[in-house]
Amino acid sequence: MKKEAAHLINERITEPVVRVVGEGMEPTIMNTRDALQRAYADGLDLVMISPNANPPVCKIIEYQKYLYEQKKKEKERRANSSKVVVKEIRLSPQTDEHDFDFKLKHAIRFLQEGNKVKVEVFFRGRSIVYKEQGETQLLKFAEALLEYGKPEVMPRLEGKRMHMIVAPKK
Repeated sequence: MKKEAAHLINERITEPVVRVVGEGMEPTIMNTRDALQRAYADGLDLVMISPNANPPVCKIIEYQKYLYEQKKKEKERRANSSKVVVKEIRLSPQTDEHDFDFKLKHAIRFLQEGNKVKVEVFFRGRSIVYKEQGETQLLKFAEALLEYGKPEVMPRLEGKRMHMIVAPKK
């Protein structure tokens, strides 16, 4: 089964009149038949680039080369886009100062690498009664990270976990 072409080309163009553009030619409006003859005379294809324009825009180009360049641009665009990575750090409401500093250093490294950091305080058993301590831990953590990133989501309690997301500064 052959895949449907992304663009209308050559004889598949049914519009009676089109705007024709191409390398080394002035954009002109002409009959589709005349545009096809001109494309064939140059050994190229007539490709409908913008079907919604009035009149539709067609370009005289080598179609396979055009598709290749489109794929190449798309691949380059995808390579340049960055993927967001979220690193997690877990604390408890009674996390000691040394452990807090140790985890803070990890968070700073993650933010410097351009990753987001999800800081989570987990409550075991009845420690849920210390919600304020957990929130204090998260706010203290966020304050310590202000130089490297800013809180994207403020502390929020969900079940037995309270979390906050910190995004790196650009």
